[in-house]
This record gives sequence, C-alpha cells and structure tokens, in this order.
Amino acid sequence: MSLQIGSVHVPENVVLAPMSGVTDLPFRQQVRQFGGHLVVSEMIASDAMTRIQRHEKEVRKMHGDCAAESPLSVQLAGTEPEEMAEAAKMNEARGAMIIDINMGCPAKKVTKGYAGSALMRDEKLAADIIKATVDAVSVPVTLKMRLGWDDDNRNAPKLARIAEDLGIAMLTIHGRTRCQFYKGDADWDAIALVKDAVSIPVLGNGDVNSEEDAKELLERSGADGVMIGRGAQGRPWFLAQVSHYLATGKKLPAPTLEVQLQTILRHYDAMIDHHGRQGVRIARKHLAWYCNSLRNATEFRRVVNVLDDPAEVKNQIRSFYEPLIENEIKLDQAAA
Repeated sequence: MSLQIGSVHVPENVVLAPMSGVTDLPFRQQVRQFGGHLVVSEMIASDAMTRIQRHEKEVRKMHGDCAAESPLSVQLAGTEPEEMAEAAKMNEARGAMIIDINMGCPAKKVTKGYAGSALMRDEKLAADIIKATVDAVSVPVTLKMRLGWDDDNRNAPKLARIAEDLGIAMLTIHGRTRCQFYKGDADWDAIALVKDAVSIPVLGNGDVNSEEDAKELLERSGADGVMIGRGAQGRPWFLAQVSHYLATGKKLPAPTLEVQLQTILRHYDAMIDHHGRQGVRIARKHLAWYCNSLRNATEFRRVVNVLDDPAEVKNQIRSFYEPLIENEIKLDQAAA
C-alpha cells in the first residue's frame, strides 16, 4: 500500500518516525536496507540551521546529501515563521523531498521555548508557521502533532483543518496529548476524528510494537498509514515486517541472527564514521536495543558499556553473537 504526499509518491504506507538521538543518518540507512520506506530525520531546530554559529550536534543532523536518502523527509522545529521558512528552503536545496513541521514533541526543553507540541496552544502562531513554510518551498510540507495539549484541549481536528487549508500535504497524529508524554495507551480511536476532518492523508502514530498493532491502528483510526518510532528501536527491519503483514496478512520472520549481526556491525561502523569518537557512546543504546531479548544480554551490555575502543566493541559484538548463531543453525538443522 502506497502513499501520495502532494507530488511525492511513496511505495509503502509504513513510515519511520523522527526520534531525537535515534533516527540519525546511520539508523535511517539500516532501515532502508530492508525496504523503500519513507524515513524522517531527527528534529532539527530551525534557528540552528539559519544561524552562522551552529551547534555541533545540529550540524551532524544536517550532514549528508538528502537526495541520496530518497525518499527522505526532514523535520524542522521552531517558533519563528521566517526562520522556519528559511530552514525549509535550505533543506529543499539539500535535496529533501518533503519538509515536516514538528508540533508534536512533548519534551520540556522544546515546549518551554513554545516549539513542538506547545504550538498546539497557539493556533495563530501555528498557522503562521505553516503558511510561511508551505509558501517557502515547492516540495510537499507535512505536519506531525498530538491530539492536543491536554484532555481539556484536544484541538487536533481543528488544527488539521487549518493546516489543510494552508497547503499541508499530509498529517501524522500521535494518539496522546502533550501532557501524557508517553504514559498510558495511545488513543487510536481519537485519530479517527482528525481523519474525518480532512481529505489529505493521515498517518497514525503511537504504540505500534507489533504487526497486529499496526493493523488495529488502521482499522480503528481509518488512517492511511502508520508511523513507527520506538517499535523500530533495535529492529530496523520492523517496518518491512509491518508492510508485508499489512499487504499479505502473513508475518515475515525476523532476520536470522547472522543477518542481524551483519546489520549491527554495519550500523556500528556507520555510527563511528558519522559521529566520530562520540559514536562509541551513542552506539551503546542501539546495542542494548538489538540484544534486548537474547540470552546473556545483561552481561554483554555491562561489558560494552565501559569500552571506548571501537575495535574492542566490535570484537565483543562478534563474541556475543557467534555462539548464538551456531546454536540457531543447529536448531534449524535439527528441525529440517
């Protein structure tokens, strides 16, 4: 099942969510190894893009050729319409196929500056940002938001109509309010209220951790597709599994441990190449997610979390996975 986002055709309706500190270039590359899914960058602060003095972390988020990742959506966050417009232009020039506006991030460091989901409390400013961004570029502009600021202010359907009228090409709705953060269950039924309010495509987001979750979200919300965030952590192949299930009703098994090992090593090398020495530290959370359900994972994490030499870490990864691979092969042979 595909998506039509303005002028951009995307072959799959399963999309990788933007996650700060997670969906960097190395992780997006691993997801793309398993299928042609639309991937969304980490949130980039618009003011960091437009200032001469850029923060090193933001510069790494902007690193690379957007066109080489096609289809790639670049997500921007900010509170100044002019800065958002300028940042959108810069990313269009870098080859981004889609610009996404962040009005969904619940983090205090974002909302205290009135960006992210705080913009849902100021519909006038939200509209000004949307209009400035849409008018600044020729590529489609999309919007990601929550149900509202809190349960007394669930204004997502109203803001969705405003966004559509101003030229937004697609909406993504996380099924929680800002004040919920990530507590409780995502309200997939409430996403249906947004879907009913607009004619542009709507993606549902929140708590998609299995193929069945994705199917149920689509059934309950009527959404055109799903955006997957935390469910893909440690499973860059998960989007491909969900796409296959939605298309066929059949489950794809997870990759063999041998394939997983090669994926992890490739991902690790990419993180070191992209982030430099900081990549060793950044990689630790990814390694923890990859091995989460495997035997002796706790001991493996304890060892690699104190290593600073990339070569030593890779040796530990191989030492951890190779016995598990041998055992998997023996079990497969016995079952044959």
